[in-house]
Amino acid sequence: MRSIDFSPVFRSTIGFDRMARLVDAAYQASEASTQPSYPPYNIEKLNEDSYRITMAVAGFGDNDIDVTVKENSLTVSGKVEKDETAGAQAYLHRGIAARAFERKFDLADHIVVTGAEMENGLLHIDLVREVPEEKKPRKISIGTADGAPKLEQKAA
Repeated sequence: MRSIDFSPVFRSTIGFDRMARLVDAAYQASEASTQPSYPPYNIEKLNEDSYRITMAVAGFGDNDIDVTVKENSLTVSGKVEKDETAGAQAYLHRGIAARAFERKFDLADHIVVTGAEMENGLLHIDLVREVPEEKKPRKISIGTADGAPKLEQKAA
């Protein structure tokens, strides 16, 4: 098993230890290849602060899918309730999978799920980055040690 040393990257960063753990966990998961592939999904970046997850969930209804957000984790699960008349049907080919699933997504800080909708067998989940005003970048003015503003001097 290979390992990647991220210490050169994190020498000039502060407070990114959580990100280092996430990168390491993602690397371990890709090595194990245990990531489920059902249902297929897309993640789109709509603009600077908006994202959309689209999942192909043919055969599922609105009541069969549960979308849950807890802390920084989004969980989408689905389970089709068995119908009594389903046993009477005789399929020659059954290509639409309606098996139960659970898919988890790790959300970055300040990512909020704004809505979910079903359209033509696709589940669309909209997400927005909402950074609080106190977390946004701000300009810091530079003064002198005595508190007076620094004046520029012209060369003689």
